[in-house]
Amino acid sequence: MIMVQSGGFDDQPALQAMFRARKEVFVDLLKWDVPVLGGEFEIDQFDDEHARYVIVADDQGAHLASARLLETTRPHILGNLFPGLCAADVPTGSKVVEITRFCLDRHQNAPTRRSARNRLVTALVAVALARGTRSYSGVAEMAWLQQILAFGWDCRPLGIPRQIGGRLLGALQIFITAETPRLLDATGIWMPDVFGRPVLAEAA
Repeated sequence: MIMVQSGGFDDQPALQAMFRARKEVFVDLLKWDVPVLGGEFEIDQFDDEHARYVIVADDQGAHLASARLLETTRPHILGNLFPGLCAADVPTGSKVVEITRFCLDRHQNAPTRRSARNRLVTALVAVALARGTRSYSGVAEMAWLQQILAFGWDCRPLGIPRQIGGRLLGALQIFITAETPRLLDATGIWMPDVFGRPVLAEAA
């Protein structure tokens, strides 16, 4: 099951599961110094009413993978926290959306994690094509940045990676076109069966 949900925490189990999973990954595993609500949920200043979330869940609604989408015409991570990662201007505009908090649930084996990752990437492309988004921007640690570049889509570094806060970070831009599904299919990332499931179950 793929869900696209907007900001709002109370009475939204899918969002609560996502924020819980983010805490387990980014705080417990990766040791990021980011806010934690009630010792359980990783929520920062960008998790407001303007944020959108793409969530992959199993048939029982358990979180498998998720990502946060931020409008680049508003405050966002690359533009407000890490603009120095870009050799030129930070890409912004109504057709540019930032992907942040790409999260794969820790309670999965390797094949399930890989499937969840592929479903999430497929859903992100589907959302972009449906909404007229022409590119995604983002910030990633070097190991994850290398994986994203290897997916096969049109992904370009925006500058030379830099050591910031003990982490080697780089900025990137992913261009989404009608050719993107074919490019991802060539590397085994594209999951066409996603479209046999609820892909855009929008929640307010």
